[in-house]
Amino acid sequence: MKAAVYYENGAPDVLKYEDVPDPQCHPKGIVIRVEAVSIEGGDTLNRFRGPLMTHPHVVGYQAAGEVIEVGEQVADFKVGDKVCTTGAFGSHAELRAVPAATAWKVPAGLSTQEAAVIPVTFGTADDCLFEFGRMKKGEVVLVQAGASGVGVAAIQLAARAGASMVLATASSDERLEQLKPLGLTHGINYKTHDVVQEVMRLTDKKGADVIVDSVGGPTLQGSILSLAYRGRVSMVGQAGREPMKVDVGSMMGGNRSLSGVFLGAEITTPRVRQNIARLIDDVAKGDLKVVIDRTFPLSEAAAAHRYIESRQAVGRVLLIP
Repeated sequence: MKAAVYYENGAPDVLKYEDVPDPQCHPKGIVIRVEAVSIEGGDTLNRFRGPLMTHPHVVGYQAAGEVIEVGEQVADFKVGDKVCTTGAFGSHAELRAVPAATAWKVPAGLSTQEAAVIPVTFGTADDCLFEFGRMKKGEVVLVQAGASGVGVAAIQLAARAGASMVLATASSDERLEQLKPLGLTHGINYKTHDVVQEVMRLTDKKGADVIVDSVGGPTLQGSILSLAYRGRVSMVGQAGREPMKVDVGSMMGGNRSLSGVFLGAEITTPRVRQNIARLIDDVAKGDLKVVIDRTFPLSEAAAAHRYIESRQAVGRVLLIP
């Protein structure tokens, strides 16, 4: 099969389009012919400095396509099913092998391009807001990196759950404008405004009750300083790639909390599997929207990663084998 691979960590240019051996089907797994790859923030971070689990390495968490092989211990899938899948690596390829426990059927009427985006992106956003952020109706939510895949999902989920105000940050006014139809109340351009000052101004100095932070680095300190009394930060990534040096002392006086969130740690649990299935159905019904910014051929994976890192995208960027 063809795959986007690399032999060493680095910039997008380390990605090469090459022939590699087809993946083998595990007795408890499935193999799919990939129709769409959703490039996750973790994919670009792993390419930059993550461990190479294979050689050459095929990066990637998330892909959707058609089942072409089923392990002998798998009863829930059959050849021909359309599914979306997650895994620690291996999405940037024409074929992908995953455990059946990290795959979900795609409902009729939902495209595999849309389905490819859902499990990690929407599942993470949902956990950040509700499982760990304990968001309640009427609260103020701030989404750092609102134009990211998780950001786009979090804005919709917070608005649907009855947030009194949904705030989000992005690198341009144009990107923020595209988020308004999803439920954004106020956008904050972090290049032209101080985020903490803007959050306090917009909330009449109250602050945000729940903050979803997928950026980390210095941004995380800004999130902490933007919290309301008893506010909660769900820290879910390090997209900014800078060291996370934070002063948590200010959290004590306001009874605030900071939680690390990693969906992968619970991805095969009944709670998360059922939650992701529900979110897939919600997208299929039109209650939630997948935002796809651009698609690239799999052979142009380096260009796709480069485009994501330019911070122009709104939503997810896909690779099409």
